[in-house]
Amino acid sequence: MKSISSKKLKGNILIPGDKSISHRVVILSALSIGKSKITGLLESDDVIKTIEAMKKFGAEIKFKNNGICHINGIGLGGISEPKKPLDFGNSGTSARLIMGLVSTHQITTIFTGDDSLSNRPMKRVLKPLENFGSNFSLRDNNYLPAIVKGSKLPIPFNFELKEPSAQIKSAILLGALNTPGITKVIDKFNTRDHTERLLELYGADIKINKKGSKKEILVNGINDLKAIDLDVPGDPSSAIFPIIAALICADSDILVKNILINPTRDGAFRVLKEMGAKLDFVNHRILSGEDVYDIRVRSSKLKATIIPKNLAPTMIDDYPIIAVAASNAKGKTIMKGLSELRHKESNRFKGILDLLISSGVKVEFKKDDIIIFGNTNVKLGGFAFTTNLDHRMAMSALIMGMVSKKEIKIDNSDTINTSFPNFYNVMSKIGAKVMRD
Repeated sequence: MKSISSKKLKGNILIPGDKSISHRVVILSALSIGKSKITGLLESDDVIKTIEAMKKFGAEIKFKNNGICHINGIGLGGISEPKKPLDFGNSGTSARLIMGLVSTHQITTIFTGDDSLSNRPMKRVLKPLENFGSNFSLRDNNYLPAIVKGSKLPIPFNFELKEPSAQIKSAILLGALNTPGITKVIDKFNTRDHTERLLELYGADIKINKKGSKKEILVNGINDLKAIDLDVPGDPSSAIFPIIAALICADSDILVKNILINPTRDGAFRVLKEMGAKLDFVNHRILSGEDVYDIRVRSSKLKATIIPKNLAPTMIDDYPIIAVAASNAKGKTIMKGLSELRHKESNRFKGILDLLISSGVKVEFKKDDIIIFGNTNVKLGGFAFTTNLDHRMAMSALIMGMVSKKEIKIDNSDTINTSFPNFYNVMSKIGAKVMRD
């Protein structure tokens, strides 16, 4: 796939369902009593891996012709030991959340993945789960394949997050569901809170206490979850790609519909507003316990800004495309505290640097900070970008190509299916010059 210089993006678009919520909805519906009906579930490669895993545990999951997903749950404690290893492909979220789930069930589960996932650290997720009484083994003590032996008699515990990871938090909370007594997680980083919100909707015995900058989440386990009907709102981390495309491509005016705006996920939008982006949030409503808006986007003269470290948890997936926006802004943008980017689907810290340097953008880095010297001149283009099987780096490179003198190609477009399977159709609909090879 490749992209070339584009302008005058116009039209209304609908973004696929939120990936984080979709993973969690599949898992919680599968653990519930009764049949859940899910509208707008993201049918991406990542979410399909979660669906396949929950089927192997015994859940019945079917998509109807209208795109609605029906999930017949097996109840807490009802999961069966899979007969074969679970292959999670490139889905770190699937693997890490389900590690939490199996840690408190008396089964042994083998986790595998593709080359990319097999080089992403897993010990930081599994180590806290040992507090339940589970145990694990990893390749080189950190990487897949992993063998997780769930606890026969799970023990509740208190745990304070040592890093801003919603996946670690969620893994513990999922394990807590099948653990007698109260498990407490202390979150001082304001990580995304979809697991907590959804647990409340499914009827879990959960309490949330806020103490200053800390949030205490208490789950009293061995309480049945109840099947629900739920609509999944559009994914803000997918919406950000056409949004930034419209901001930096001349004479553009688009409407992006049905987008989740959550205070633990809205950092990129706050940054863009600070940069002078013309974003109007309209038609507010509540969907599945979340705030949802339509967003009108118009071409904007962006200015540089400083993005503090404390915003990282609220926009951790968005830095690659924010870097593209910063390269088209006037002045010096500093993105601080990006250590977590080295542990995503690829080393995104390096990926951002590679994309900007190849495009002729002046960029520097100091420890965990990236400094981007933006300008409003058209970028160079004329290169093939190595995605390293990272969907967000792939899409960011294509958006950069839309404001470049020459085309930018990516080496693997299939990886985009990880989170945004209809990316090409959505971008084509608004007039972006994105082309299949």
